[in-house]
Amino acid sequence: MENNYCVIMAGGVGSRFWPMSRNARPKQFLDVLGIGKSLIRSTFERMLGVCPVSNIIVVTHADYISEVKSHIPELNDNQILGEPVRKNTAPCLAYAASKIYKRNPLANLVIAPSDHIILNEASFTDSLRTALNFTREQDVLLTLGIKPSRPDTGYGYIQFIDDKKERLHRISKVKTFTEKPDAEMAKFFLQTGEFLWNSGIFIWSASSILSAFEEHLPEMSAIFREGDSVYDTEGEQEFIRTAYEQCANVSIDYGVMEKARNVYVMGADFGWSDLGTWGSLYEHTPHDASGNAVIGKQVMLYDSRNCIINMPKDKLVVLQGLEDYIVVESDNILLVCRKGDEQQIRQFVNDVRLGKGERFV
Repeated sequence: MENNYCVIMAGGVGSRFWPMSRNARPKQFLDVLGIGKSLIRSTFERMLGVCPVSNIIVVTHADYISEVKSHIPELNDNQILGEPVRKNTAPCLAYAASKIYKRNPLANLVIAPSDHIILNEASFTDSLRTALNFTREQDVLLTLGIKPSRPDTGYGYIQFIDDKKERLHRISKVKTFTEKPDAEMAKFFLQTGEFLWNSGIFIWSASSILSAFEEHLPEMSAIFREGDSVYDTEGEQEFIRTAYEQCANVSIDYGVMEKARNVYVMGADFGWSDLGTWGSLYEHTPHDASGNAVIGKQVMLYDSRNCIINMPKDKLVVLQGLEDYIVVESDNILLVCRKGDEQQIRQFVNDVRLGKGERFV
């Protein structure tokens, strides 16, 4: 396990979870499930099954470093990498992989977003151990794919080649990636049986991903390779500020995974959700007899069905006659929105920023 590392990506703002998720305190730092711990804390604890505490790295925005420390006090300063600006996931992972490789050229990495739900943690740990064994022995880029349970248009899809290789561990070569298809296409994907949801959880050796950067994002590779002499020194932060100014804003999926020829997917089933929307939270929250998912101690419902309601614990709320609605209050902001229109929340946030100011977002 000493060569196993985990990189937790925790730099996003989670605007689709507004108004609970705000710029000052995005969703990874919230206890959205009401279980007494934040999403990032749950992610950290989950990773202890495959690597030691000393090998866990969190990459976040520089503004959130103190927030990360408060949720994961076990980490030292050198385990929290602060990005000066948001440039998507490729620079974030190039930075982390370069720094880890300097420490340990044999490093084998799990890349995990900080805000996912995993219901079956034992199965998740087993999947990661299998995946790490696979990437330890071969020059491959592996992603975990989730068997789709519905034609969801909010997820990316991975088409795999059923070549019967590694059948025991359900590992197959990737044929195509598709980002968030429309409803008809998603239904077709399910019917073929050749597609998995893209979980955004990756496993690869540090050497394999750095080679992939060199081949597919050579300019970015060169930028971070220049930092080999300053990682883990006092000059690192100044170097990173300069590096991020030069980096393109590109995702790891678009920049590397969709182009590389050594990409594989491992089918897995461990009760996963990327918790990207209020609707996905609804799927993972207990419902009452009328299908309402309620977080809040003082909520009273009448003639209401299939709603998700999230209220401060001491706030008395009475709702009548609602069906398929999202009702959320946080820090004196109230959102009432049809569940079917939740993709508009990002637009609401942009309109609030323009019309009411940054303090509300």
